[in-house]
Amino acid sequence: MFLQSVSRAAARSSAMPTAAIRSYRTVPSPMACLNVRPQTEKKSIAPQQTRAASEHAIANPTLAGIEKRWEAMPPQEQADLWMQLRDRMKVDWHQMTLQEKKAAYWIAFGPHGPRAQPPKGENLKIFLKVVQLTLVSFGLFYVIHLFAKPQPKTMSKEWQEASNEYALREKMNPIHGISKEGYEGPGFVQSAPAERS
Repeated sequence: MFLQSVSRAAARSSAMPTAAIRSYRTVPSPMACLNVRPQTEKKSIAPQQTRAASEHAIANPTLAGIEKRWEAMPPQEQADLWMQLRDRMKVDWHQMTLQEKKAAYWIAFGPHGPRAQPPKGENLKIFLKVVQLTLVSFGLFYVIHLFAKPQPKTMSKEWQEASNEYALREKMNPIHGISKEGYEGPGFVQSAPAERS
């Protein structure tokens, strides 16, 4: 019987195409193919670009007034200028011009993008909005309480005093509570006397 099952399994495996057999090789994802570049390309292009970029200083008109122009520049120009400055910073910093050093520092740490200063008057706007929303919440609170049902009878002072008497009679919580010797607290009383109508 065992031999029959082994022969059937062998026949089935020989009839299956080889593509159906599971392979345990790691298969790269489709996104990995987009990022792959031939190694020869990297070796031949990268040194030439860095050498060319690092040998020559960036023109002063390109860097002049960068603080004022940076926000208005298209993102592609910003990226290109930053890449040029990054390549320039790979050389000895004594070879860089003062203009390049200032531009590199300002682009890296200047008050633009997420580090930009808030516009004038923004704090006042925030304060006024908070006050406005607080007033709205108080208004809603009082409108809701205006239409609310009256308090239950257990919230009257008389009921709470009767609860104190009952607790003393039944000796509730004799260690720390109202039945303790020398207790001087309010007990269950927490409300004002009930209004008579």
